[in-house]
Amino acid sequence: MGHTEADLARVLNTGPFHQALRAALSVRGLPLQRVQHHLAHRGIKVGVTSLCYWQQGARRPRRPESLRAVRALEEVLELPAQSLIRLLGADAAGARGHRPPAPGSHRGLAELTGEAERLLARDSPPRGGLETLVLQEHVRIGADRRLLGRDALHVVRARRDGVDRFLAVHRGESGCDPDRVEVSALENCRPGRIRRDRATGTVAAELLFDAALRVGETYVFGYGFEDGTGGPSGASVRAFGGRGGQYLLQVRFGPGALPLRCRRFAGAADGTPRGVRTELAVSPRHRTVHLLEQSVRPGVLGIEWEWE
Repeated sequence: MGHTEADLARVLNTGPFHQALRAALSVRGLPLQRVQHHLAHRGIKVGVTSLCYWQQGARRPRRPESLRAVRALEEVLELPAQSLIRLLGADAAGARGHRPPAPGSHRGLAELTGEAERLLARDSPPRGGLETLVLQEHVRIGADRRLLGRDALHVVRARRDGVDRFLAVHRGESGCDPDRVEVSALENCRPGRIRRDRATGTVAAELLFDAALRVGETYVFGYGFEDGTGGPSGASVRAFGGRGGQYLLQVRFGPGALPLRCRRFAGAADGTPRGVRTELAVSPRHRTVHLLEQSVRPGVLGIEWEWE
């Protein structure tokens, strides 16, 4: 099940902005590509990636053209006038009184959002105990264009003694039902506590290692999330809270679901674009596209695609 009208009314009243936008997209049943199309008809150009960032809370609309797009979104999504704009102001006012926590080295690698941190905050070990040396991520998109799931293989090194777990976070597409998302410990780990947040479509899972690591010790483990509950997917985004090692992302598309084009994109930690978007070739035989980053930097990195 996705969000309901009651959920939408509540979050439009309480915020924050990204949760309200996410709920509105879910209730109206509009994929991001369709929303982009509606905005374009109103003379407003906003990329699917930007819309994705907004609904995930990875970036906030601040520039005048972005705020113009938010006002148009209220019309497209049939929301009360000023409902989303008001939340942007409220979020900013609330943020002035709270200093954001300093990101740990594996915070971005696990895509730890504020919501996910609260899900497993109690008795969680301090962050920053692991350094990622290699991260290989495989994302599967179904024939119906939905995100079916993602598997990850990590090679990490302990920065201190006693690290014995990793916090993995999955955030589904608009309309995701986290209660139906399955967590798998695939290699050299076992599942610990699992928390789910319906408002944000987030699942946070502890992955427990076989033994506590000593400082400098390396460890290999793998895990996965099975989803398939959200709307059409238009991008795969990974956030990095600090400098890291090698990152490989491969996306496999289902039969009959090859996108028109794919692009690599990157952004700095403050949300500004880093470099130009680069076209990526899709293998028609294997229906895959990939990117490889030898040494990641703080910010976001991913692949976006456009459907016919």
